[in-house]
Amino acid sequence: MSQVLDTPPPTTPAPAPPDLSALAARHGLAVSGARPSLPRYVRQLWARRHFIGAFATAKLTAQYSQAKLGQVWQVMTPLLNAAVYYFIFGELLNTSRGVADYIPFLVTGVFVWTFTQSSIMAGTRAISGNLGLVRALHFPRAALPISFALQQLQQLLFSMAALFVILLCFGIPVAASWLLVLPALFLQFTFNAGVAMVMARMGAKTPDIAQLMPFVLRTWMYASGVMFSISHVTGSHKGLPSWVPELLQANPAAVYIDLMRFALIDSFHASQLPPHVWAIATGWAVLAGVGGFIYFWKAEETYGRG
Repeated sequence: MSQVLDTPPPTTPAPAPPDLSALAARHGLAVSGARPSLPRYVRQLWARRHFIGAFATAKLTAQYSQAKLGQVWQVMTPLLNAAVYYFIFGELLNTSRGVADYIPFLVTGVFVWTFTQSSIMAGTRAISGNLGLVRALHFPRAALPISFALQQLQQLLFSMAALFVILLCFGIPVAASWLLVLPALFLQFTFNAGVAMVMARMGAKTPDIAQLMPFVLRTWMYASGVMFSISHVTGSHKGLPSWVPELLQANPAAVYIDLMRFALIDSFHASQLPPHVWAIATGWAVLAGVGGFIYFWKAEETYGRG
């Protein structure tokens, strides 16, 4: 009798947990915020092209809304930067020596560089600075860094009006070569948007990168011939290895600056451009644009989480 009482009752095995993935697939459910395929992601982004344009325009309009001069600062800011650089580099350091039409040369360099610098800085904060929007709405996150790059392109176009006036005031006539500005700006925008997407992903994971970027960009600016002619400076230092001038002239910021100078300034000749400059400019645009887009897309489902 005691043996019967001490024997535990037989246990029934627990039912197997349901296959949730199969259940979701059967009812047409998908993971919320899951990364779509690359072709589908491109289609989603294209469908929101009007939002990208409107968002860029709204950000540009609001940028100086609290200033009394308003949108005038879109032109005044790069012009004041150019004036400071002219005093320091053109007068004190005498980098204007041997550079024809130095003021148009300098102003063009400052405007084009500011376009790249501002696009990358805005892209770095595109996700981390807009977490409320990212978490509240479902849309392709690449729309944010692209819209910030578009905003900076719009600002550059405003500034170009002042640049054209400066060119005319210094005796540089309107020429057919000015049409080269359009493909040069298209390639630079593609490059800027690609780098902005790379920095947006990195900034989303590590927001402190935004504090480091001004130092990186300042160093890049000094190596890009914004305030001086790379060919003149490297040519005056005969002891430099041959690859140093080639490396400086092939860096993307210098390439796009030189293309704009070649398009706008008569005294800036083709001999001052690196060999195969249009191929280099296109290569940088494709590498940054396509590579940056894919790099950003691969982390699509992580933005706004954590």
